[in-house]
Amino acid sequence: MGQLDWGTLDDVLAVGDLARGVTAGIVPPSGGGSFVYGWNSRSDAVGAHGKYVDLSGFNPTGDGLTPPAGGGVITGAVKRVGSPGNTGMTPMLFFCLQGTPPPSVNDFAYILGLSDADPYHIVLAKGPLVGGLVDDAADITVLRTSSAQYSMGDDLWHHIRLDAIVQPNGDVSLKVFSNDLVGHPIGVAPAWTAIAGMADYIDDALEIASESAPLWGGCAGFAFATNGQLSRRGAVDAITVERLT
Repeated sequence: MGQLDWGTLDDVLAVGDLARGVTAGIVPPSGGGSFVYGWNSRSDAVGAHGKYVDLSGFNPTGDGLTPPAGGGVITGAVKRVGSPGNTGMTPMLFFCLQGTPPPSVNDFAYILGLSDADPYHIVLAKGPLVGGLVDDAADITVLRTSSAQYSMGDDLWHHIRLDAIVQPNGDVSLKVFSNDLVGHPIGVAPAWTAIAGMADYIDDALEIASESAPLWGGCAGFAFATNGQLSRRGAVDAITVERLT
């Protein structure tokens, strides 16, 4: 997808509060090109910024009102970039983002990314992008948390994948995977494996598991949230999106 295939979400932080864009100033993931998409908070404002796929069939996937909308798959490399502090940053991928396009960072989605904590985990959540990802399994928005934890000193890119599969009965099956960029760098066919601690999650049509209605269709993309601290940074690269019908 090219630059024109991505739209900007509504209700994002201003550029003066959160710088964003393509840069060669962040070392890309293994196998990546010269540029990544990154963010850097320039004030103590709380909020988020993100991009969604603005293409026919993806904007949104399905009507979001009745199953089966199909859902889709999004993959990408995400990173918490070295900052003056170790908290205050959440890079993430999302699917089934609700709201009339262009959707808002305040809308609900299924989110997969790196939690705002030190150390941090890979987290699957259901909630608004603007809140980022908390590192608290007791939080109602958190659906799954990786067993492994990571530190900023690890300086890691995480190549992750989120499948949001809308079933004919209205359930949404959520599956998450990761790819080892050492053995399978960007540009090489990934070897997707289950993430320890993050079993498949059924967001059921009876609203039992998450205590809210499943998300049938919506928009896909990537985002970054900051909780009000200066010079908090993140990046994404190698985003792919597939629609399931």
